[in-house]
Amino acid sequence: MVDVILPCLDEAAALPGVLGALPDGYRAIVVDNGSTDGSPEIAADLGAKVVHEPRRGYGAAVHSGLEAATAELVAFLDADGSLDPRELPVLVAAVQSGADLAVGRRVPTSPAAWPWHARAGNALLAALLRRRGLGVSDIAPMRAAKREHLLSLQITDRAFGYPLELLVKAGRAGWRIDEFEVSYGERARGTKSKVSGSVRGTLRAVRDMGRVLAR
Repeated sequence: MVDVILPCLDEAAALPGVLGALPDGYRAIVVDNGSTDGSPEIAADLGAKVVHEPRRGYGAAVHSGLEAATAELVAFLDADGSLDPRELPVLVAAVQSGADLAVGRRVPTSPAAWPWHARAGNALLAALLRRRGLGVSDIAPMRAAKREHLLSLQITDRAFGYPLELLVKAGRAGWRIDEFEVSYGERARGTKSKVSGSVRGTLRAVRDMGRVLAR
């Protein structure tokens, strides 16, 4: 069993497709972060374990899901339909074969899937990580690792800086990090990105991640 943690804020339109595409043996933990569109009820009806996290923030939702997980192996995935859950086994297999952390490198399936401002911000942060010796090219929302190993990193960021802090601390700990190409499509209709959907959202994410690098 692999627990799949899906942070969720108003993703009702995407959840049926995302949860329905999870491979056998992958259990969904949907962490609702204050949805008003019925997302938690839809997730529960579809068989997901639902966790409620009142503190707003990507990191707060992800960490609550990690604490609620019980499987040895955990994976992370956005709940908006932009990533294909059927690609998770590639990352999980890498962890089972010796990687400490497996991450996805997003490959857009269309120009609209990844707006220029979001791609530019991601490229800048990835370049700063490579200068620190981390051979990654994406601050990816799809990743897999062992639950106890992730908890041992003691990640403190509860906003958009969470995935960057994870990579920084994993690098300092000498983790083996494997990166794989994953397809990245447009979000499900009826949902809105909190990061790439606007220049403002992207700047907020870059700000949060910049604070992580400044520590």
